[in-house]
Amino acid sequence: MTAPPSAAEIVRAAGSNLAFALAVLPRSIRADMRVFYAFCRQVDDIVDGIEAAESEKRAALERWRQIVRREEESLDPAPRPGLEQEMTELCRRRQLPAIHLEEIIDGVAMDLDRNRYATIEELLRYCHGVASAVGLVSIEIFGCRDPGSRVYAVKLGYALQLTNILRDVGEDASEGRIYLPREDLEQFGIEEEGILEWKHDEAFARLMAFECERAEAFYAEAVAVLPEIDRRSLRSAELMREIYSRILARMKADGFRVFEKRYRLPKLEMIGCLGRSIFG
Repeated sequence: MTAPPSAAEIVRAAGSNLAFALAVLPRSIRADMRVFYAFCRQVDDIVDGIEAAESEKRAALERWRQIVRREEESLDPAPRPGLEQEMTELCRRRQLPAIHLEEIIDGVAMDLDRNRYATIEELLRYCHGVASAVGLVSIEIFGCRDPGSRVYAVKLGYALQLTNILRDVGEDASEGRIYLPREDLEQFGIEEEGILEWKHDEAFARLMAFECERAEAFYAEAVAVLPEIDRRSLRSAELMREIYSRILARMKADGFRVFEKRYRLPKLEMIGCLGRSIFG
């Protein structure tokens, strides 16, 4: 079994918006968030990024489950140099809630079981695991004190993941996946084949506008419950909110041409967001 890379190697290779958002954090918190972010990337890559049988993927996820439960005595081999040891130390030092770390593992594992979602309730359960639970662990590392920060983390997680889903409709369809709820497709008279064949018509535009409004509502709900006492601690999360809400607005203004392009912010606009987060 090959030892996992270190957190620094994973973050360096990722180049994602979340890695960018870590720049506004104090050094000690930034280092811990890099380890946690690398863990999230690692478990996601187990499901989506490696060529392995499903049984091997589930075994790899189970190993991480034992690590976040602090069950080192049952691990064979013991936590290995690199991310496993870094995450073991982080969980112990920060007393990270195992329940939310396991929710992250459960969330990514859902992609092994299904590629369709019947209702928005089902989809939000997925969003909770792969996004909101990430926020719930992050606020522990950030040192948030107000219970309202938990509500903020959940609402923002829903908004961020729905934005990702809307941006990646075409890419997901190429892999046979449709995250948009089947009940919503039916509401707008859209067949699954239309999504899989990248059919962009008036009905699809109305569907995307509907889903966009849902994501916008979650962004607004997150802002409404943001506790003033934790505002400074949540600067990184707020930077993520600004980046992804701008991506969502860009898609909306452009007519949701998600089958033609992948929406992202230009580098200068990203730097502007970063500057406002630091000095605003």
